[in-house]
Amino acid sequence: MTDAPHQMSRRQLIRHSAWFGAAVGLAVAGGEVISHVAGTADAARVQGRPTLRFAQVSDSHIGFMGKANPNVAASFAQSIDRINNLGYTPDFVIHTGDLTHLSTPSQFDQVKQMMTGLRTPHVFTVPGEHDSVDDAGEKYRSAFGAGTRGDGWYSFDIAGVHVIALVNTLNLKKLGHLGVEQLDFVAKDVAALPSDTPIIVFSHIPLFAMYPDWGWGTDDAVQALSYLRRFSSVTCLNGHVHQVFSKTEGNVTFHSGTTTAYPLPHPGDGPAPKPVTLPAGKLHDALGIREVGYTRGQNVLALKEQALQ
Repeated sequence: MTDAPHQMSRRQLIRHSAWFGAAVGLAVAGGEVISHVAGTADAARVQGRPTLRFAQVSDSHIGFMGKANPNVAASFAQSIDRINNLGYTPDFVIHTGDLTHLSTPSQFDQVKQMMTGLRTPHVFTVPGEHDSVDDAGEKYRSAFGAGTRGDGWYSFDIAGVHVIALVNTLNLKKLGHLGVEQLDFVAKDVAALPSDTPIIVFSHIPLFAMYPDWGWGTDDAVQALSYLRRFSSVTCLNGHVHQVFSKTEGNVTFHSGTTTAYPLPHPGDGPAPKPVTLPAGKLHDALGIREVGYTRGQNVLALKEQALQ
């Protein structure tokens, strides 16, 4: 089954949206990191704190040069600083793709070096389409793919939560695409998990049909989500759209994060999603980070958006 998820009209989309700036954490995956991360959440050992706390950043687009943001490295550095000053150490940080703008070796080196400044035990990433401009993601996997499977997907367990990182930016026609091998991975990955296991999925392109006319959706996401419907709590986090959006379908909640680089228009505002140049002094209102918290026994994760203003 490869049907697109339930589509929404633009009016429904805006009614269900929260259009404001926020950014999320970053990710670097490795077999050693993934095996070591299991069950190590510090927050789980401190009474009164969430069981798990992490941050999300997205769409840093290191290497972009344009009026919409003349210095994407500086705004990304500010996002890292914001994460480092949350008042606690996140259990991990995820980056939901488009780490670079043109997937050059120097851009990958720069973003990887910058992310070493994150004060967190673990950083996890997935690629965006800008991270695989000319090589199907080979340079991305060389920099960030150690220990991953296939084209860069993987999973891990931490504090009783199962986390799945998916790659839907390769073999693109218009919509995102997971493919048979990755769908098989998801099915087998969750088969033995109890239905009360909280599931967190992160990818670059949304796993729901946010705005297919612009490619903001994944053509075979319904098949992947069918393996997760039996779980009581499923949270899907993505980047790509450069703006905050939330949507719930049954037990699955979707949260799109914004960018640390530049905003994109709201769906339908123009013929294509091109960088938006904001008035002087307004850019950082549309950029930011996201905090995510999970408390054992609750089905809904707590999200807090922080703009960079």
